[in-house]
Amino acid sequence: MFGKRLKHAHRYQEITNAFLKNGMGYFIYRLGLSDGKSTSKVAPEENLNLRSIGERLHKILQSLGPTFIKLGQIASTRRDIVPEEIVRELEKLQDQVTPFPFEKARQIIEAELGDSLESLFLEFQETPLATASIGQVHVARLHSQEVVAIKVQRPDILPNVETDLEILDDLTRLMEARIPWARRYQIRKMIDEFAKSLRAELDYNSEGRNGERIAKQFIDNQGIKIPKIHWDYSTKKVLTMDFIKGIKINHYKQLDEEGYDRRIIADRLANSILQQILIDGFYHGDPHPGNIVILPGNVVSLMDFGMVGRLEEEMKYQFASLVINLKRGSTTGLINTLSNMGLLTDETDMSSLRYDIDELRNKYYDIPLSQISLGGAVNDLFSVANEHKVMIPPEFTMLGKAVLTMEAIVEELDPNFSIMKAAEPFGERLLKERFHPKNLAKKTWNQFIESAEAISELPKDIRDVSDIIKKGKLRLDINIPELQVFLHKLDQISNRLSFSIILLAFSIIMVGLIVGSAIAGQANILWNIPAIEIGFVVATLMFLLMIYTIFRSGRM
Repeated sequence: MFGKRLKHAHRYQEITNAFLKNGMGYFIYRLGLSDGKSTSKVAPEENLNLRSIGERLHKILQSLGPTFIKLGQIASTRRDIVPEEIVRELEKLQDQVTPFPFEKARQIIEAELGDSLESLFLEFQETPLATASIGQVHVARLHSQEVVAIKVQRPDILPNVETDLEILDDLTRLMEARIPWARRYQIRKMIDEFAKSLRAELDYNSEGRNGERIAKQFIDNQGIKIPKIHWDYSTKKVLTMDFIKGIKINHYKQLDEEGYDRRIIADRLANSILQQILIDGFYHGDPHPGNIVILPGNVVSLMDFGMVGRLEEEMKYQFASLVINLKRGSTTGLINTLSNMGLLTDETDMSSLRYDIDELRNKYYDIPLSQISLGGAVNDLFSVANEHKVMIPPEFTMLGKAVLTMEAIVEELDPNFSIMKAAEPFGERLLKERFHPKNLAKKTWNQFIESAEAISELPKDIRDVSDIIKKGKLRLDINIPELQVFLHKLDQISNRLSFSIILLAFSIIMVGLIVGSAIAGQANILWNIPAIEIGFVVATLMFLLMIYTIFRSGRM
C-alpha cells in the first residue's frame, strides 16, 4: 500500500488538493492523507448539508478527470446507498473535455489499422463530431462510399486510468478500515466492479460486440436500428461503425416541426428497453438523449454500448416479480421476492420492514398507472431496503438508472404514456415462460442431473472423510458466540458455591466440637491432643487457601 502511494505520489497530491480546495478536507483527514489543519475552515453544520456535499463532490470529480467522472456517474445510479440530494448533483457530471489534436488521432488510427489514413479512407473529417473523456468521434467515408463514424481512444488514457484505479483500491481499503458504513456496503467490492466495467469500456472490441448482441435482439424489428460495426476497421482503440444521421431524441421542437409522431417514438423506445431488460437480459446501460437519435419513419436508433447491463434468468424473474407486486400493491409479495433473492437476514426487523413497505404501497395505492414512475417506484423500494440494511444486487442499480433515464425521455415525448402499464405484459410473459411446462420440465431435469452428480460423488466423499478419520486428522471446531463470557460466569457461580460450602462446613465442625466439649464438661483434648485448637487451625488454613485461590483466578 505504501509502495503505491510512493509510486503515485503526484496523483495522490492532486486528489488531496481537490478535496481540500472544495472544503472536504475532513474526508481526507479521516483516511489519514492529511494532518487535518485544512479541515477547520469548513463548519460541521455545512458538512451536514447534503446538497452542499453533492455540489462539492461534483466539482471534485469533474476536476479529477475521466476515471472519477465515470465513478461519479456510476455512483449516481446507486440510489439505494447515495442520498437523493447527492445523486442529483452527480447526475450533472459530464465529459467536458477538449478534443485532442487530429495528428494524434491519425497516429493512433494508422498504428492500430496498419496503414495510412489516405489508404484506409476516401474522406476523413479532421474536426471531431463529438468529444468525450475516453475518446472522440470522427466522420469518414470508406472507399465503398459508406459513411462511417470512427471512435478513437484518447492517447495514453489507459495508464492514467490504471493509476487512478490503483489509488481508488487503496482509498477504499482505508475507508473500510476506518469508516463503518464503508465496511457495511463493501465499498471496495463496488470499486472492483467499477474497475471491471471501466476496463471493458476502454476495450472498443467489447463495445462492438455489445452493439452486435443488442442488434440481434431487434433483427426483425424495423422500428429499432443499431449501427453496424465494421470489424476490418476496428481494434481495441479504434471502433468504426455506420454513421447514423438523425435528430436527437430530446430535440422535441424539431421532431414536431418535421412531422414525427412522438407517441410512436415513446412506445418504441420504452418497449425496446423493456424487451432488453425483461426478455433478453442484456440492455443498454446508459440510454441518455445523446445516445439516441430518430430517423425517418419514427425509427429509434440506439448507439454507444460501452456501458451495458446484464440480468441472469433468475434476476429477470425477480425483477418482474418486484414490478408486478408493486403494481398490485402486495406487501407480502414484495417481501417474499426479497426473501427469495436471499437479501433478508436474521438481523432484518421483519415487522418494521413490512410497515415501511406498507407505507410505500399506500403511496402508490389507487393512483392511475399513467401517473406512476416505474423507475421511481423501484428506487423507492431500494431506499426502504437501504434503511433496513438490505443490500440490493448491483445488477438492479444500473437497471434502475436505465429505466429512470428512459422514463424521463418518454415523459417528454408523451406525458400520457405509462411505463408501468407497458412493463406489465413483459413481466407477465416472463412469469408465464418461467412456469411453462416445458421450462419447468427443463428446470426439474437440470436439478435432477445436479442431484445425480452429487449422489454419484457421495461414496468418494464418504471415503475421503473416512480416510481423514483413520489418519486422526479430523478436527472438530465448535464456535459458540459469547462462550467465553458464559464460562466465566459459570466459574464465578461454582467458586462462590464452593466458598459457601467450605464456610458452612467450617462453621458446623467448630460449633459441633465446641458444643460437644461443653456438654461433656471435658477439656478440648483428644488422645492427649488439643483437637479443637488443631482442627480450628487446619480449617482456617484451608479456608484461607481456598479464598486465595479463588481470588487469584479473578473469577469470584
